[in-house]
Amino acid sequence: MRIASLLPAATEIVGALGLADDLVAVTYECDEPAGVRDRCAVVVDTALPAGLDPAGVDAVVRDRAARGLPMYALDRAALAAAAPDLILTQDLCRVCALPSDDVVHALAVLGSDADVVRVDPHTVEEVLAAVTEVGVRAGHPRAASALVAGLRARLDAVAAAVAGRARPRVLVLEWTDPPYLPGHWVPELVRRAGGLAAGGAEGARSVAVTWDEIDGLGADLTVVAPCGYGLDDAIAQAHDVLETLPPGPVVAIDSASYVVRGGPRLVDGIEALAAVLHPGAVPEPPPGRVSRVQ
Repeated sequence: MRIASLLPAATEIVGALGLADDLVAVTYECDEPAGVRDRCAVVVDTALPAGLDPAGVDAVVRDRAARGLPMYALDRAALAAAAPDLILTQDLCRVCALPSDDVVHALAVLGSDADVVRVDPHTVEEVLAAVTEVGVRAGHPRAASALVAGLRARLDAVAAAVAGRARPRVLVLEWTDPPYLPGHWVPELVRRAGGLAAGGAEGARSVAVTWDEIDGLGADLTVVAPCGYGLDDAIAQAHDVLETLPPGPVVAIDSASYVVRGGPRLVDGIEALAAVLHPGAVPEPPPGRVSRVQ
C-alpha cells in the first residue's frame, strides 16, 4: 500500500507499525522514522518564515488567522505524482498541520480516489485508537494490536510505580511568548506521570494566559514544553523566561517528540515526566528527552 502522511504524528504511527517502506509522501516536519523526508515526496510546507522567536511565530499565526490565510501549502502536483492509496490527515489544529478539508478538496480536483483517514485524537486513549485505525486501514491490524498492547503495558507500569505517591502541581508551558497553558492530552500526560496539572484542561484547547494568571496557579514545578520544539530550543526558551516562572524546579522537555505529537512516543513522554516528578520510581529516560534547567 502507498501511504501519504500529512501529519507528523501519523508518520510516526506508520513507522511504529513497521510500515515505513509504504510511505510515499510526508510533510516538511516529519522526522520519525528518521530519514523519512529523504526518500519520500514532501507535499506539505509551512507559511511560517524561518528563524522567528516564539513571539514572532505567534504574531504571524494570529495575523494569518485574522486574514483567513492558511498556515500550510499542499503541493497538489507532488501528491498526485505520489499516487497514494491511503492519506492520513487531521482536523485537530490548523496551526499544527494541514486541515483534512483542504486534502479532500485537492483530491476531488485531482480525481484521486485515495482513502482519507482523519487522525484527530484529543486524549491518550484516542491516540491508541488512532494507532489501531491506521493499522486496520493500512491492512495490518495485528501489528496495530501488538503495538497498542505494548504501549498499554508501559502505561500500566508507570501507573503502578507512581500509585500512592504525593502528586506535585505541575505547570506545563506549551508556549512561552505569550504563555500558553496546554490542552488536549498534555494535562493527561501529567496525571498519568503522577502529577496534578496546574492549569489547562484534559481534552480542551490550549489557551493563552498572562504571567499573573500563571503566578496564581500554585505550581510546584514547571515543565517548559514549547509546541513543535526539541530539547535544545526548550532549554533556551526556559532560560529566556526563567525569572518570570513560579518558584520551584524548572524542567525542559523535547516537546515536539514526546509531548505535543499525538503518536506512540507520548508514552515515552509520560515515562520521562514520571522520572522527573518521582525520582527513583521509574527508570531515568535516555539522554536528549528531558533536562533540568533549575
